[in-house]
Amino acid sequence: MALYVQKFGGTSVGSVERIKAVAEKVKRFRDEGHQIVVVVSAMSGETNRLIGLASEINDDPTPREMDMLVSTGEQVTISLLAMALQKIGVDATSYTGAQVGIRTDSAHTKARIQHIDTNDLREDLDDGKVVVVAGFQGVDEEGNITTLGRGGSDTTGVALAAALKADECQIYTDVDGVYTTDPRVCSKARRLETVTVEEMLEMASLGSKILQIRSVEFAGKYNVPLRVLSSFEDGPGTLIVAEEEDNMEEPLISGIAFNVNEAKLTLLNTPDIPGVASKILGPIADSNIEIDMIVQNVSPDGNTTDFSFTVAKTDFKATQRILTETVIPSVGGGEMRGDDNIAKVSLVGVGMRSHAGVASKMFRVLAEEGINIRMVSTSEIKISVLIDEKFMELAVRSLHTAFGLDAEAISDETA
Repeated sequence: MALYVQKFGGTSVGSVERIKAVAEKVKRFRDEGHQIVVVVSAMSGETNRLIGLASEINDDPTPREMDMLVSTGEQVTISLLAMALQKIGVDATSYTGAQVGIRTDSAHTKARIQHIDTNDLREDLDDGKVVVVAGFQGVDEEGNITTLGRGGSDTTGVALAAALKADECQIYTDVDGVYTTDPRVCSKARRLETVTVEEMLEMASLGSKILQIRSVEFAGKYNVPLRVLSSFEDGPGTLIVAEEEDNMEEPLISGIAFNVNEAKLTLLNTPDIPGVASKILGPIADSNIEIDMIVQNVSPDGNTTDFSFTVAKTDFKATQRILTETVIPSVGGGEMRGDDNIAKVSLVGVGMRSHAGVASKMFRVLAEEGINIRMVSTSEIKISVLIDEKFMELAVRSLHTAFGLDAEAISDETA
């Protein structure tokens, strides 16, 4: 007998029929003798509907009231799923985040879990019940309902699995695992049997929406076995493991991530003096705008520099305004240039640690396709390049083939 925490996202519980299907899936595990805790999101579209209602009432509601409002979406789902389980003969009890004892800080709309009281959970599990828990929410020390941010049900699931020392946390979604890249962009993408926490963190930070990044961090910190599975078809999914397996055949690159929500800004002929980077980026950070890639070049005379960086495309105009109105008058320098028709493409893989020449191969492949590189950023297991957005799909497909990730290439090797 094993203890599983199973999390089902909004698409998985998006209708009465799908809630009934989830109940049948949970029953199969329960009939095998396993203990089951189910974490659910609000039904697909419900959170957006609630946010829309709030905007019709007040265009600047307080975070506390927003948490009170949006947390109700999960309460609907847990009660419906508990009813569906009871209908098919499974003893089930539903709990809100507050009832199950998920204690958080008081940062409304983006709270962080501090402690989980598992006593009631364990009693119910020992009594043979399936426990259905509302994801995405908790309660602070003063009894206020809090939420964990969009996608926070993943974090709820992993946190419960850590607190209960579950055998596995299973994240059920509308895809059957983690792929080498987005199959909608590259038809030869293949599902990964395993991927490391480090690789999954990079993929999540680079735009992969399969898992919330905080849930992956939680899994890594508390060594929670995490598996991504499909709600709609059977299969092994993808297991996210703590460390790279000691396998000589481990692929060099695990996946290719991309993000078209990028914009590049450059300040030309900026004085090259100590503290100039802080003076440029400080006002931007003060406006809660996140900065990604940064490149600073020194001019031949050594007195000026061209300073380039990227932000989210949604922050492009606001950043331009800050540079024009605040930074340039303070720092000095020449003109500002901006481009929001760009994309970031990244190679991710722990195999890079022990292999040289990954970057040069990547640059050669892109050059052969006539794709110019605007900026480069690297880490121990990632290489990211900034390119024109119109070349994004070509770049992904070319690199996917060049680094041996195509499904056909794998099947040929194992034939």
